[in-house]
Amino acid sequence: MSYFKIKGVLPPMITPFDENDNVDYDKFANNVEKWNDYDLAGYLVLGSNSETVYLTEEEKLKLIELTVKHRKEGKIVMAGTGMESTRDTIVLTNKAANLGADCALILTPFYYGGKMNDEVLINFFTEVADNVKIPVLIYNVTKFTHVNISPKAVSVLSKHPNIIGMKDSSGSIPQLVDFKAVVDMDNFNLMVGTASAWYPALTLGVEGSVMALANCCPVECIEVQKEYEAGNLDKARQIYERVFPVNSAVTGKYGIAGLKYACDKLGFSGGLVRKPLLQLKDEEKAGLEEILVKAEVLK
Repeated sequence: MSYFKIKGVLPPMITPFDENDNVDYDKFANNVEKWNDYDLAGYLVLGSNSETVYLTEEEKLKLIELTVKHRKEGKIVMAGTGMESTRDTIVLTNKAANLGADCALILTPFYYGGKMNDEVLINFFTEVADNVKIPVLIYNVTKFTHVNISPKAVSVLSKHPNIIGMKDSSGSIPQLVDFKAVVDMDNFNLMVGTASAWYPALTLGVEGSVMALANCCPVECIEVQKEYEAGNLDKARQIYERVFPVNSAVTGKYGIAGLKYACDKLGFSGGLVRKPLLQLKDEEKAGLEEILVKAEVLK
């Protein structure tokens, strides 16, 4: 177990469901095969946009297995294996490791949010990192957990030899600057977790991202970074601004049902959301299509 650099874009892969609320494993595998054709750094299986909270352990393990099996050689497989208890997190992470996952993305525990202070989170991530077979990254997603890990805790955890990075999905650029100030960027993958922060993050020296938009618009997400690194700053910013409304639509206004519908419209297999989430209504579909057309991703 050792540090490795994660540079580029990873989609937090959607999980297609069928009309009977079952995981559609064929559609999932087909998506991986299609994404293999793009210059993505790899895949996050079992992220927030994967509807992970609605998946059984059996389903989770099957999805990890399929991702490892179908991914193109050289693409990273990151598995979201955070659970509420330290013990369950360690168990699931090691099962993911046995299936071939390269690293694990560990969510901050959140149910007893009032108790999730620095001491608790430092102890949690340290104990997990000490007892798993693959490197881990911290997952900070305040929108869903209402827990926001502090720069102080990240500073301590970033020094652990088996904690190789962090995905910050808060969308806060000021906070990203605070995190950057307390980690060694040469030995810690500070990654942005939303396309809304992608261009600003690049200007801060962030080189990796895991973002929902990459499910349906991988080309644009990749091009923002490529153009930026080629010195074409205006072009990178223009692409970022052009697809920004799409990201807002599929991560905010329309949610995962919207993300899946966008995937269906743009050549991938979205499938249905799992209940209690609801599918998009016809007027919502029309509204989302209008956004896709205006962003020039749907002809």
